[in-house]
Amino acid sequence: MKTTRIEEMMNQAIDEGVFPGGILLASVEGNLIFHKGFGVTKIHSGVPVTDNIVFDLASLTKPLATTLAVMKLMARGLLQLTDSLGDVLPDFKNTDKAWIAISQLLNHTSGLPAYQPYFEKLICFPEKVRKEKLHALLADEPLIHPPGGSVQYSDIGFMILSWIVETISGMRLDLFLEQEIYGPLEIVPLFFPGMKYEKNVPDGRSHYVYAATENCPWRKRLLEGVVHDDNAYASGGIAGHAGLFGTARAVFDLLRFLLSVYKGNSGRGIVDKHVLRIFFAPQPGTGRALGFDLPSKIGSSSGRYFSDTSVGHLGFTGTSFWMDLDREIIVVLLTNRVHPSRSNEKIKIFRPKIHDVVLETIISSKKNFKD
Repeated sequence: MKTTRIEEMMNQAIDEGVFPGGILLASVEGNLIFHKGFGVTKIHSGVPVTDNIVFDLASLTKPLATTLAVMKLMARGLLQLTDSLGDVLPDFKNTDKAWIAISQLLNHTSGLPAYQPYFEKLICFPEKVRKEKLHALLADEPLIHPPGGSVQYSDIGFMILSWIVETISGMRLDLFLEQEIYGPLEIVPLFFPGMKYEKNVPDGRSHYVYAATENCPWRKRLLEGVVHDDNAYASGGIAGHAGLFGTARAVFDLLRFLLSVYKGNSGRGIVDKHVLRIFFAPQPGTGRALGFDLPSKIGSSSGRYFSDTSVGHLGFTGTSFWMDLDREIIVVLLTNRVHPSRSNEKIKIFRPKIHDVVLETIISSKKNFKD
């Protein structure tokens, strides 16, 4: 399969400042057809992006961490999509959010706002009490519309979901995922650095090379190996909406496993295929699946060729994946477009174009695929 056009487009993106460094991975039917890094991990560093570079996955945390944890609890009968927030977390019982369903948190119809700068308040407290303070802020957060109404993509909803996971499982989110999913699947590296890496506490991850993200204005330093998201950082680095780090290969290995389960292969006791199919199914009137995005009808970041039976997600730092469930195509794009500043938004135009080139390359070599 000729991949010259893919390489040319990635190199052009580097030259035009879409991102300093990135890696693109594509597969068909579980077989890699492209996996290559471009550019550098940090401006002026000269360190090239290779396939072992670890990226801040940002909001890919939502589907690849928090959503999978919720699936696990459902498979064990410990949680249901119809469970209400007030019944699961007592802090919400006497609030306007008591009747929000778990499904509404997952498909972004909870009525919660997209974002609040909680970090501005949290950084005033000692680290050991910040999660408790965050929980109080979440419980007090006013709704912007009634639950089940309009779709509003919400970080806050996934912060609450991680709180639910930790409450029901009795474990911190990262430890639960490592024990129940990442560890059994032997997916490395896919992890939450949290605050340990930044403090130079030995944890076996200091040898990784990280793609730099933003020169943070309030932390007053360049971020490497520590979460970019302000709220995730201020609450300890392990959150339901952001905080997951990994390589393109690790993301692919997890997605390939999920796709194989969806297609009918054994979930090996790690993922329940019936639950997975529920989560991948379109949610009526939302344009989303549960915890995953679907291709938009117009102007999708997935480009023009991913089928309606596709799921994916974007991350603020410049990361994304799209997975065509019928064609068994996976494309993972990891970049550090926020380095050195989040003001660079050229990737919005680049994403659909690179996906089109990848899919055109695949389609031209697989005549049985339908345009």
